[in-house]
Parts: sequence; C-alpha cells; structure tokens
Amino acid sequence: MAQWGIFALLVQRCCSRNHSESSKRASAFLMGDFVVGGLFPLHHQPVSMRNSLASLDIKCGEIRELYGIQRVEAMFQTLDEINGNPDLLPDVALGAEIRDECWYAPVALQQSIELIRDSIRPVSRPETCLGSEQEEVEEGKAKGPLVGIIGPGSSSVALQVQNLLQLFHIPQIGYSTTSRDLSDKNRFNYFLRVVPSDYYQAQVILDIVRFFGWSYVSAVNTDENYGQSGIQAFRELADEADVCIAREDSVLSNAADEVFDKVILNLRQDLNAVVVVCFCEGLTVRGLLRAIERLNLTNYFLFIGSDGWADRSDVTRHYEAQAWGGLSIRIHSPYVNSFDEYYWSLQPDKNTRNPWFPEFWEAKFQCAIKERYSGPPEAHKPYCTGQESLQTNYKQDPKLSFVIKAIYSLAHALHSMIQAVCGVSSGFCPQMLPFNGSLLKSHLMNVSFDFNGETFQFDENGDPPGRYDIMNYQKMPDGSFEYVQVGSWNNRSLLWMQPPKFPEIRSRKLVRSVCAEECPNGFYKNIQQGGKDKRCWVCVPCPLEEILSVAGDKCEKCPQGFAATSNRTACQLLQVEFVQWTDRSAVVAMVFSILGLLTTAFAFIVLIQHNNTPVVKSSSKELCYLILAGMTVAHASIFAMLSKPSPSSCASTRLLPGVAFAMIYSALLTKTNRIARILAGSKRNFPNRKLLFMSATAQVMIALSLISLEALANGAMLYLQPPAIAFVYLPNKTLMECDISFEAIVVPLAFDFVLILLCTVYAIKSRNVPENFSEAKFIGFAMYTTCVIWIAFVPIYFGSGAKTITMCMCVTLSALVTWVFLFVPKLYIILLQPEKNNRAFFTTAKIRCHIGRKVAASNSWKESSISVTTIDPERPSREVPRRTMSCQTGLDLLETLLHPKRLVGELGAKIVEKRCCPDPDCPMKHITITLPDNRF
Repeated sequence: MAQWGIFALLVQRCCSRNHSESSKRASAFLMGDFVVGGLFPLHHQPVSMRNSLASLDIKCGEIRELYGIQRVEAMFQTLDEINGNPDLLPDVALGAEIRDECWYAPVALQQSIELIRDSIRPVSRPETCLGSEQEEVEEGKAKGPLVGIIGPGSSSVALQVQNLLQLFHIPQIGYSTTSRDLSDKNRFNYFLRVVPSDYYQAQVILDIVRFFGWSYVSAVNTDENYGQSGIQAFRELADEADVCIAREDSVLSNAADEVFDKVILNLRQDLNAVVVVCFCEGLTVRGLLRAIERLNLTNYFLFIGSDGWADRSDVTRHYEAQAWGGLSIRIHSPYVNSFDEYYWSLQPDKNTRNPWFPEFWEAKFQCAIKERYSGPPEAHKPYCTGQESLQTNYKQDPKLSFVIKAIYSLAHALHSMIQAVCGVSSGFCPQMLPFNGSLLKSHLMNVSFDFNGETFQFDENGDPPGRYDIMNYQKMPDGSFEYVQVGSWNNRSLLWMQPPKFPEIRSRKLVRSVCAEECPNGFYKNIQQGGKDKRCWVCVPCPLEEILSVAGDKCEKCPQGFAATSNRTACQLLQVEFVQWTDRSAVVAMVFSILGLLTTAFAFIVLIQHNNTPVVKSSSKELCYLILAGMTVAHASIFAMLSKPSPSSCASTRLLPGVAFAMIYSALLTKTNRIARILAGSKRNFPNRKLLFMSATAQVMIALSLISLEALANGAMLYLQPPAIAFVYLPNKTLMECDISFEAIVVPLAFDFVLILLCTVYAIKSRNVPENFSEAKFIGFAMYTTCVIWIAFVPIYFGSGAKTITMCMCVTLSALVTWVFLFVPKLYIILLQPEKNNRAFFTTAKIRCHIGRKVAASNSWKESSISVTTIDPERPSREVPRRTMSCQTGLDLLETLLHPKRLVGELGAKIVEKRCCPDPDCPMKHITITLPDNRF
C-alpha cells in the first residue's frame, strides 16, 4: 500500500493542469510486447543549483553526442538486432522508452516516475490524466509492461533512482555506474550493472601508485556518491599498502570557480605530494584543470583519474597543457564496429524515432534544419545543406558496448523467464501478466551469454569482473595531445604496454611523490612522533657497528663475529685472525727465542767441555745443567705459544712455561740455599754436627721434587680446565686464541713466583760472600731483574690484547736474564781468563783455634793445638774432631798463621800438617803448631 500512496502523489503532480516544462520533456518510444526503459544524459546537467524545485522549472544544459545521442542510437540498433534474431525472444517484440536524465538527480527522478506510471497501469485499459495533453494510445496498441531500466549514467543519480524503482520491483541495470555502494544487495536489491565496481578502480590506481613508488599522494573526489565511495575504497587500500594521503578535498562538479581554486590551493600546501588521485566525474576534472590554469600552476601536479575522466576529450578541451601527463582509468570496453556504419547513415529527416536528433544535428554542425522553422533561422545559423556527415570529428562513445551489454542481459533474462513461465517453444503468453519484476531479477542474476568473444555473467553482488585500460594523456610530436593506452589491468594483474610519458613536474624529470626521500646507506628512518602519517621521517645515521633493519626504521647490532658492510645493509663474517709466524711481534719473539736457544746451547757445550775445571765444579754443575735445560724448555715454549691455537698447542702453552721456570728457579733456590747454609755454618762458634743434604745428588733430588710440584699443579689445572680454543670479538676482526682463564694462568705460575721470591731472599742473604766466591751476587742480580720483568708482566698481560706476545717476551727474557747473570761470568773465565780457572781461586779458608783441656796462664800456652778447616765450595765440608774448647783466632793470630815463615822463624814454632782423609784432595787438614814454652 505504501508504494501506491507514493504513486498517487506522483500522479497528482504529473497530472496537474499547470504541469511544468519538465512534464513536457521529449521522450523516445518504441512499441513492443515488453518495454525496456532507458535513462541517458542527453543534455549536460544544469549549470546552476539555484533552480526552483518547487515548480520543477529545471533547464538542462547543451545537447551531448557522446554519452547521449550515441547511446540512444546504440539502444535502438541493439533492439533492432534482438527483434530480428529468431533465437532470442522469438515471437516477442522488445520495445523501448528512453528519457533524458541530464546527469541530474531531480530530472532523473521525474523521468523515472514517467516510466513507472506506465508500467503499473493495466495494459488493457490505458489511462490518461483528465485534461492532459498526452497523446492518445490507439486501441490494441497499448504500451507493454516495463521490464527494466537501463541507466542512469551517474552513480549518485542511480542510487536515488534505485530507491524508487525497488519499491515497484523493477530491475535496474547500470552501464556506467561504478559506486561500490551499489554492490550492497541489502540496500539495493534490484540493481545490477555491467561495469565493475569502483573498488577495482581503487585497486588499479593503487597498483599504479605503488609501481612508480609514489608513497605520498593527495586525493580529490566529486562530492557525491561516486566520488565518495571511490575515494573511501582507495583510502582503505592505501592504508594497507603504506601509501599515505597528504591532503584530501571534495567538490561538486558544478561548483563555482572559487571553490575549485580553494581545492587546488589546499593541495598546494603540501609540496611533497605531487601526485593527485582524483575519483572525479569528468566535469570535476575539467574544473580542476581550469583552476590550475587560473592559478598558474601548470605542470605542478600529476593527476591520476578514475573512469569519470577516462579518455574524454571534452574534459581536457582548452586545458591540454594542464592535463598533460595525466593517467586515467578506462573501463575496458570493446569497440563496436557495427555501430559506426549505422550511425553515419543517420539523417535528421529520416531518424524520426529519436526526438533529440535534430537538436543534436544543429548543435554539431552549427546550422538550422529548414523544416523546423516557419520563418528565417537565427542570424548566426545558416540552413543545413544536407551534405553534413557524422564522420566529421567522430569519436565513438567508449561505453557503448556496456549499453549494448546491458540490453542483451535484459533480453536473455526475459527469454529465460518466458521459457520458464510459458514453455520452451512459446512466445508471449497471458501468464506473463501482470509482469513479475522479482522473477525477472532472479533470472538476471543467473544470466550467462557470449558477448564479443567473452562470456558475460553477474556475480552474487550483481557485478561483472574488473578489467581496465590505463590511458596516458600525451603530447604528440606535432604538438597535439592524445590519449594513449599504455597499460591494462585484468583480474588484479597490472600489465604495461609502454612506459607512460610525463612532463617535467616542478622542473623534475623524474616524478617523485614521497613525504621524505629514502634514507641513504647507513641511515635509518626516524618517524616523527605526532606526525600525520608513517611515510614522513628524518634520516638518522646508524652507529658504526650496526646495520639497518629490514623495515629500515631502526638499526640493529651485528652478531658476534660479524661486522656491518660499508653500506650498513648487511652483516658480513669477520676474518678470523690469530698470531702468524710472519707477524712483526711474532718475529721479534722468535728472534729472542732462537737467540736464547743458541746461547743456551753454547753455554751447555762449553761447560761440558770444561766439566772438571774448578769454575764448573765450584758452581754445582748438576744444577747448572738443570738450569740450562729449563732455559731450553722456556725458549722452545715460545714456538708452541705462537702456533695456531689447537688443543695440543694450548696445552703446551699452559704447561711448558711453568715447568721451565720451575726447572730454572728450583735449581737456583737449591743452590742459593746451600750457599747460605754453608756460610751460616761457618759463622757458628761451636758447630756440633755435619750439614745435611749438601751432596750433588741431594741437591738434584731437591730440585726435581720442586719441579714435580709445579708439574702436578699444571696437570691439575689441565684436568679441571681442559685446553680449548676461544674467540675474541673485536670491532674489525675476530681473534682466535687459547681459552686460558685467570686461574689457569695464576695457579701454575704462583709456585714459580714463590720460587723466584725465595731465590731473591737467599740471594740477599748471601750477598756478603767472600770475593772469590761471588756467584751469589750474580744470582741476586738475576733475581732482581726477573722480579722487575714479572711485575711489569701482570698489568701488560691483563691490560692489553696482545696476551700471547706478552707471555712470549716475558718467558724468553726471564730465561735470557738468568743466562746472562749466571753463565756469562763463568764463560768469561773459561774462555777469556783461563788462568783464574784454578782451585785456589775458588777456595776460602776459615780458621778455628782448638785449645787443649788445660788452659795456660794468661800469658802462656803450655800446649796448644790449632785446627784449620778449609771451605771448598765444590765439596761439602767434612767434620773433624773438636776439643771441648775452641776460640776463633783474632786478626793478629790469623796473620801469623797465614805467614808460616814468621811463625817458624820468629816464634820458633814447629808445624806438623796431617791429612784428615785418604783422598789426596781432601779439603780437611790437621795442622799442629808447637810453640816454645813461655813464649807468650
């Protein structure tokens, strides 16, 4: 009942005696059993929006050939083909009623009402408004039912028309309406279209933008449903693809020039957004181009337009320079070759079924048709000669194929419906009345037919698949401008036929439309906090040892053992380095080591050759050989430390230095201890026992025992911390070295340090040895120097990266210093002063006086016995019987005893010398001196 109430109001308006100009608008009618309605923009939309809607006194613009006249004639030609086809709608005549919608919603609604009024009126009883001027319908030739409407051309107009048509269940098929809102079947259940949705156009434009790397663009849309829904689709897709929209604006197609100027000035505020995406109708694009010319901003923007622009010459006429380089999207529409001959054959006097054709003819050729005027024509228009040809400046409407496809889809759906209702072989039957638009709509959703070699069908939303041509407005060599197809888009696949041609936008040969230029190598993108998008950033340099992340928005450290490449984009493996034999420091260490080995071998050979000489025998030759062996091991360990790190070389590095030092300093400690004990014993007034462990064998065993302690400490550390290889990661290289912990260094060397300390202490204690027994002094010098070396070693080793070289130099220098102070004096005597190499030079006498049981008076000795004990450093002293009392001789007595001639001659003493042992070289002798009575 609601729909009849609305219809009553409409009929009341239409049937008023004071009907307006709009009720007398021309319409084209073709009789048939079923009528297909057509809404085409035969005239441009009204220039001003100030028309009085109350009186509906709306005057449309100029007549249009493209989008108007050609579409009307294409519909007539298509209906002729269908009616002449025996396989499609046999015995059924398909008629048409075509009205002008002027690309304007109020006019389109008016004309839609006229179509609906006839469709809901019973066919057998045509009604007319009382007192109206409608033409009489002859009996038997009443209009057939309206089965569907083709059009209108604009999406915004189609939305409003659909709200009206679906009330009466009349299917509507769009031939150029692309708004994605129309795919919503919950709102527009009776709308279908043969052109793809704007959603696909948004995807095409986004693919173009991404192909050229334009990540920062502006957007403009026509302020109605077509532009709003299209730009919304682009906005959603751009957000997912990280393409940012810098500026947005909207404008009506028929807005004033000042409004277009404001839009362009708004876009100009963001200088980085060079590319402008325009979901606009053709007149909106033209208004923008006109504003660019007024503001002198030619070649300042590059437009990417939707199918509202496509390849329309009327959009760019007189503004070719401003549109130069623009890219536009044209819905793929095959050229209709058959239409050209049909269209060119039309003449005003013969084409009587198109009421707008004479007006179009006069407008196109700027002449007046004589039959239309009773008097003379306007002064500036001559009469038409009849020689005019439609081939002049002819261009086929790119959407003609869609008009034809829309009509064929209705015809095939109606054919399927008739077969379902009336039978396969039947034509029109009474069961088709009253006509059921809902049933036809269900057949439309399932229609499928071949058109130009392609199978056409609707999807569940009443939409076809998307296929587009990409047009580039280029400047030709002759200075003219033309649209050139440079690419295509089919089923989400972008294909370029040739590269587009762009002018120098803002004096740049390469069109760049980004918020911020890509950061150079070594810089990351610091996105500004609070910025309006994520495509704006500041380039910040990465730290030295870091690389750019994959996203390029931060820097990341390279893993250990890797370093950043020169462009800071990747990490490269660092070269693994270790001490090479050819390194300068290694060569120096090996030179000292080889020198040490040569000197040690030289000393060993010389001592062997002079093994039984006093200078060798007086030095505890067994311990000297042990010291030389330790020096040899110390110098040889340098080569183990300089070899490529491996478990065996690392084990040798930790074992050999400690054992070598133990061999050197345990022997030195044994020797200095022996000297100190001999000197301590010689100072006692009453020695009561023989010194222990003074033999060569005992001395060697003591030294070996100390060495074994060091060997045990090293073995324990090797067991607790097995030798391994470690990598030290430096900024520019990776060092491979032995993994030696602090404990593995300190524990083995700690015992050596104790030996060095004790040797130093004993060297100090024995520093006052008699002159011809001065080896203790040289041992002291060696110990002092060694202490200095190892005190310097600790901070150098733990504070530098050259640990291996530091250890090598400390080891070899310690051995060399010991060799210099211990063996050079001996070699000097042996080789250069052989006359000093005798026993007397290396013997020191200590004389004790032994007095008998009876002590003489204060001035006389009745009987005295004097024992002289000689101290030979090469042999341990042997004890001799002592009397109960003894006294150390004074200086006077010592002088007397050391001058036998004085003792015998002046004092008349008798001297008797007797050996204490059978050995001819026995160091102990008994000397008896008999003094005359009462001499003292």
